[in-house]
Amino acid sequence: MNLNNIKETIKSNIDVRHKFKYVGARNQIEDFYGVIKKCYSAVFIIELDDGTIKSFSYNDYIIKNLKIIS
Repeated sequence: MNLNNIKETIKSNIDVRHKFKYVGARNQIEDFYGVIKKCYSAVFIIELDDGTIKSFSYNDYIIKNLKIIS
């Protein structure tokens, strides 16, 4: 997949609630539910169910640090 395909995949899931899995530094794993709210040229914004806002780069999705589970 190229970057344009990734951006289209993320944009097609705006305002849809999903479960996400994020593998951070030192293999810390975080599972959370949220909604993709906005997409920008380099990052996209996810609002978690508790109201917390997180931003991720498309690179996080490409290298599979961030996965959309359901």
